Amino acid sequence: MHIPDGFLDPFVSAATYVIFIAFALLAYRKMGKFDHEKMSIVVVLAAVIFAAQMLNWPIVGGTSLHLVGGALAGMILGPYVGFAAMALVLVVQCLIFHDGGITALGANVLNMAIIDVLVGYAAYRALKDFGNRGALVGAFLGGWLGITLAGMAAGIEIGLSSSFEFGLEVAVPVMTAWHAALGVIEGIITTLVIAYLRTRASFMVGGE
Repeated sequence: MHIPDGFLDPFVSAATYVIFIAFALLAYRKMGKFDHEKMSIVVVLAAVIFAAQMLNWPIVGGTSLHLVGGALAGMILGPYVGFAAMALVLVVQCLIFHDGGITALGANVLNMAIIDVLVGYAAYRALKDFGNRGALVGAFLGGWLGITLAGMAAGIEIGLSSSFEFGLEVAVPVMTAWHAALGVIEGIITTLVIAYLRTRASFMVGGE
């Protein structure tokens, strides 16, 4: 899902950077004081997500597929700290490992650190009060829907760009369908992690 340089035209690239910066400023204002315990969780989670995202599978349509972890970050850390953790991962991947282009960094952050995180957080929060079963359903739904919508957003950004050979009719179905399929695996992994963390009485998920 990491969009490389050359796939987005200047207009789409600039628009996604504006959203990225605006949300980053909002997150900074909303996060407040950051305690040491949460910082250790952020570091560990970011490292795990970083490693998971380094595994890429090429797919038809000129792009690739990989686990994201944004929904899980939103469930564990909340929408704003989850965004910060994911954005950190994506910036490091872009600037040091050249995974995702600099001109597409705004789009990659929008898809994986904003859309995926917010969708995962919202799905989990909506169902977690319906007992343990509701929480696990919310975790699966958030993991699946988050990556699916993030993939769809990437398809829209690529399809709208004059730099890309194919339009929306190719980019959106390819990105959405493949990520919806991968989302089942992401949903299962997310559910297993949340199920384990909920067994720890001292652990608070999603800013509870």
